[in-house]
Amino acid sequence: MSGWYDWVLATGRQHGVDPIVFATIYIGAIPFFFASLGWLVRRGKAGRSTVLPVISAGLFFCSAYLYLAIAGRGIPAWVWIFLAVLILYGAWSTIRSVRGKMRTSRQ
Repeated sequence: MSGWYDWVLATGRQHGVDPIVFATIYIGAIPFFFASLGWLVRRGKAGRSTVLPVISAGLFFCSAYLYLAIAGRGIPAWVWIFLAVLILYGAWSTIRSVRGKMRTSRQ
């Protein structure tokens, strides 16, 4: 276990990011992200504004990457490209899921 763990810690030090903090933010944001999605669906079903739930879900979805952007230094371009693809795919997938839930609840 120490081989990959040491590599992760060394890479984190090299780029100014604590991998434990990153993982904690990443995992800790999951329940808040899903709570925001629930809030979004409820407000959408009720015909109310979904702006705040969308912003909330987006911030929780990107929170670990925001930490990386703020604390990190010298992050390679390929990492940002990879993260952009992940975020775009995640947003697309989430939008499809939320729209499906809102559509089935109206019928």
